[in-house]
Amino acid sequence: MTQILAFAYAGLTALPMLMHLGVAAGAPLGRLTVGGRFPGRLPPAWRALALVQAALLATMAGAVLARAGIGAAPLAPLFWPALALTLLSLAANAASPSRPERLLWTPVLFLMAATALGVGLS
Repeated sequence: MTQILAFAYAGLTALPMLMHLGVAAGAPLGRLTVGGRFPGRLPPAWRALALVQAALLATMAGAVLARAGIGAAPLAPLFWPALALTLLSLAANAASPSRPERLLWTPVLFLMAATALGVGLS
């Protein structure tokens, strides 16, 4: 069960990761990130930060997978920080002034948090 939850977390993490990669490439999805501050394309500095966020999400998924005994064991100590960031992201997205961001990412992050908690408690 732990491995199924870890794979679910990784699959769910792929959703915001792909969105951040799209935003970094210039997709006009700004209303779905950074509180909807930029309704279309993000400015260049924010697009660079989207790449950092995508890399961070990939590392978080790797940490959850490692905690479940899948993948790179050196990432396992990053599990609890990954869970903490997931919970903080859930809170931030739930409080976002952007309605589309709230409606899209709050449920995804809730499921990410639930699956990560399942991995951590098993």
